[in-house]
Amino acid sequence: MFKKIAFLLFLCCAFILLPMTIPAAAAATPKPVIIDSDMTTDDFMATLYLLNDPNVSVKAITVTGTGWAYCDGGVEAALGLLALTNHTDIPVSCWRETPLLGDYNPVPGEYRTSPDSLKAYNLPAGGTASDMDAVKLFTSTVQAATDKITVLALGPLTNIAQAFETTPALIDKIDMIYIMGGAVDVPGSAVSDTNKSAEWNIYCDPYAARLVFESGAPITLISLDASNDVPITMDFLSKLQAEAKTPSAKMAATILQNSTGFIQSGGYYFWDPLAAAVLADPTLVTLTKRSVDVVDTPGADYGRTKPVGNGPQILVATKPDGKVFEQGLIDTWNAGS
Repeated sequence: MFKKIAFLLFLCCAFILLPMTIPAAAAATPKPVIIDSDMTTDDFMATLYLLNDPNVSVKAITVTGTGWAYCDGGVEAALGLLALTNHTDIPVSCWRETPLLGDYNPVPGEYRTSPDSLKAYNLPAGGTASDMDAVKLFTSTVQAATDKITVLALGPLTNIAQAFETTPALIDKIDMIYIMGGAVDVPGSAVSDTNKSAEWNIYCDPYAARLVFESGAPITLISLDASNDVPITMDFLSKLQAEAKTPSAKMAATILQNSTGFIQSGGYYFWDPLAAAVLADPTLVTLTKRSVDVVDTPGADYGRTKPVGNGPQILVATKPDGKVFEQGLIDTWNAGS
């Protein structure tokens, strides 16, 4: 009995003397983030990832109507995702549906997010859009931030380019822009019969992309060079369906369940979710400094993210750790709402 009491006293004393530790996630100041997105299904999953990451504080969602969403559908989707995750205080707005300069290369209309297309996902009704357009919302959010802002760009760079052109001082308050877009050393998205080098997010507004690349803002590019290594599979969907516990995880499962034909075709990849995950943890990929510019003159390479000898210096992501990334998606979707 004496030995037992002595052992318990030892444990109590040891506990008192040990320094208290706080989990890193709780101790860290959340990273302020703006999501600039064209709000299609992989954008939904990426947005849900950041909204449920305790180390991220989303300050605004600016919708770009030049890509895979019309403005009204994109805004409605963003507001619905915020309602789903109980983040209804985050402002949302769109600006325009045409590029800053040049001919418009729109995504085929039947694939674009619209209010009608959203019925398949049964998102909750959200609030109302901000009175400010997306460019003004982006600008005011950066200016109001006490710390540098991180940007996740998931669509054409129309909003960001216009904000930088109108208010160049914003660039000094950007910590990093994580851009899902482009194809540096791999083929593009076959955006047309003649163009095999461009990727859609860049192709929809090449001039805007070139302005952002050449702005001097720090950029990490999560291009097809990285996302080609993380296809969405039926095995992943089965695992997600088995482990989904929260509305966010269940919504991600619904999105993928509605896209089983696309998954089975082998053409659906974790494009935007990978970019969100790299923003949260850059060690998921190999980052290499490259000199890359955007071709914004019409021709077979229109919209290409082209390696050059003396162009803007950016970080290009490759070689994602697929297993860690996939489990991290599920864990993070299950971490919040």
